[in-house]
Amino acid sequence: MAATIKECLELQLLEVEMLLSMFPKEGEMNVRDEDAVARVQRYLSSSEAALPPQLEYSIAVDVGESKAKVELQVLLPHLYPHVAPQLFARSDALNRQQQLQLNTRLASHMSSVDTGELCICAAVQWIKDNSLPYFQNHTRPPGGPSKEEGFKETFHRMWIYSHHIYRQELRKKIFDCAKKLNLTGFCLTGKPGVICVEGIRENCDEFWRVIRYPNWKHISCKHVESTETEENIDSLRLFPSFEDLQFQAHGDYGLRNDYHMDLGQFREFLEQHQSGHIFQILFGVEGKLSSK
Repeated sequence: MAATIKECLELQLLEVEMLLSMFPKEGEMNVRDEDAVARVQRYLSSSEAALPPQLEYSIAVDVGESKAKVELQVLLPHLYPHVAPQLFARSDALNRQQQLQLNTRLASHMSSVDTGELCICAAVQWIKDNSLPYFQNHTRPPGGPSKEEGFKETFHRMWIYSHHIYRQELRKKIFDCAKKLNLTGFCLTGKPGVICVEGIRENCDEFWRVIRYPNWKHISCKHVESTETEENIDSLRLFPSFEDLQFQAHGDYGLRNDYHMDLGQFREFLEQHQSGHIFQILFGVEGKLSSK
């Protein structure tokens, strides 16, 4: 018999309580939304409570005697542990290549865990046991992370199209994820909805994986621009930040089905950011600039 959401959330709360007892000191474990646990508890105790947000937290893991720390970022789908958690390990003391290798090995290890088993403690233990080699013989020069000679990073710019983007909780997820992954670009709210993210390839891929989970219908990645570089990727960005993009809508703003964006204004915005060619890729037509 398939597990219910309530059964899974009960297990998640038990695991969170166990982790809080294991990491009681300030700064060791941080739940992103302070009210999240209480909302899960209300959902479990009431038949009328709305489905709570996914639990999201981070754990600071000490690595050997190096005094280095790895932050394990955790996002639990509602059906975890019957669905795999989203895990990401990061440390300011690691360069991007080392961090990518660490996460690749962590993902490989976690794929061997049986479905239905609580596994965050196992992930924490794996990081304790296996992270130290990534810190050994690694130095950070003043001014930022080191980069090995000849090491190239891949800069990505992803253009994502959706039939519409309205819900506040979805928009919050989009903006929070972009900020966490150091991505710039924009989110065009309304009908249609368009998202552009640009940054390190691995971060763009992680953004795409997170926002479309578990099953965002009517969304697709229409186009990807990719460049390998040994230089600072910030020089390749077209957008200085991640913007909340909204234009004058046709129809009544309060009626979802009539909330059509002014695509002429959007075309102008793309032209201003050296991206006019994307309009035809997104919509299949060249489009016209908005008349003022």
